Amino acid sequence: MEKAGKKPFGFYVCSMAFVLERFSFYSAKWLIAVFLVAKIADGGLGIEPGDAAKMTANLVAFTYLAPIIGGYLSDKVFGARYLVPIGMILMGAGYLVGWQANSTGMVNLMIILLSLGTGLFKCQTNAITGRLFDDPGELDGAFSTQYSFVNVGAFLGTTIIGLLVGFKGYSFCFLVIAIVMFVNAIFFIYGWRFLGDTGKKPFKIAENKEEKKVEVKEEKVPLTTIEKKRIGAIVLVSIFSIIFWVLWYLAYMPVYYYWGGDNGAANWMIGNFTIPTAWFDSLNAFMCIALGPVLGKLWSTLAKRPKGDLSMFKKTSLGMMLMGLSYVIFALADISRGNNLAPIAWIIAMGVVLSTGEMVFSPLGNSFIAKFSPPRLLTGMMSIWVLAVFFAGKSYGYLYAYTLKFDFAKAYLVIAAIAIVAGIILWGLDKKLNSLVEEEEEVEVIA
Repeated sequence: MEKAGKKPFGFYVCSMAFVLERFSFYSAKWLIAVFLVAKIADGGLGIEPGDAAKMTANLVAFTYLAPIIGGYLSDKVFGARYLVPIGMILMGAGYLVGWQANSTGMVNLMIILLSLGTGLFKCQTNAITGRLFDDPGELDGAFSTQYSFVNVGAFLGTTIIGLLVGFKGYSFCFLVIAIVMFVNAIFFIYGWRFLGDTGKKPFKIAENKEEKKVEVKEEKVPLTTIEKKRIGAIVLVSIFSIIFWVLWYLAYMPVYYYWGGDNGAANWMIGNFTIPTAWFDSLNAFMCIALGPVLGKLWSTLAKRPKGDLSMFKKTSLGMMLMGLSYVIFALADISRGNNLAPIAWIIAMGVVLSTGEMVFSPLGNSFIAKFSPPRLLTGMMSIWVLAVFFAGKSYGYLYAYTLKFDFAKAYLVIAAIAIVAGIILWGLDKKLNSLVEEEEEVEVIA
């Protein structure tokens, strides 16, 4: 569908859909967290931070679980292009509930609508993007570019809404992001004309029947030894993924509730300007945009060495150790401040290290599953990965509530130690994991 060296315009339709959706979603992720704990007099609900963290965690968890339902529908029932705007409308409706929310019940209803909407939007938009390219070799670059669009949306959303909430309040900001989603739905429907026939029919129905027959026949073939080893590796690294993403999401809770807020432990003032805690999210999005080409260049340079690039498992172990270092910074900030407010530089430093760890760890994602999963079990292996992130999302709120029982610095030093030890273990397992996923070299016998 695309011309050589040029992306189809439909790709940009899907990418802009992600910009506007992520604009709203990441704004809402922060808005819900601070709205729940804000004083009733300030337009919030005034609930305890521990309970607020659990509710916010539900948003993250179920927006990872719901796409399994959406994927089934687009595979077998409806064309993906029709599900995408329906998902946007559901998300917009959820934000409208947030606009009028005056109870935790309404917030929970908003989270349900956002989860269902994300389930219809996210995977389907990715699937459409993947089918717009005739050359599979173009996909890595296309999805890398689209990831930049995602982070641009997240950066713009949290930066703008973080400022706007101080002037117009929480309810108005929920209304703004609802309108953004409705505009997004209209834009995407208009963009159907640039998608060709992609997503008009369920993906399984659109596939060649002969290919289906081959797939059914292949499913009856027993798994090979290397396939069994790869399944084991996928399950093992999924456990490390749970640890990483639990701690990644957890990091935002103390930023909102301990370091920020009315009685926060950090100084968020620059002159007379109060930095919104949402800008911690903006920092992450900015770092992801900035670090992408930098790390790409680094890995390319390392690959030219005689011993080659670092393995995927070593990179991800470094990401885990950087995660631990970010928590060390949290603990040191609390220890060094004494009875004073910590300088905002500590929070910025933590955010930079956290984001660097994320970008180093990210190769362990869906590309790992896609590369090493047995083809006939790809959906099942993807489900394991999704369930791992769901479990991580569901857990971090309870973990944060538990940390509130202890001294801040001590609790976060323990968490740092867990992350660093996990990274060391993963580094030590590098050879073993590589032996599980790589084909054994054939030895030629010369007569």
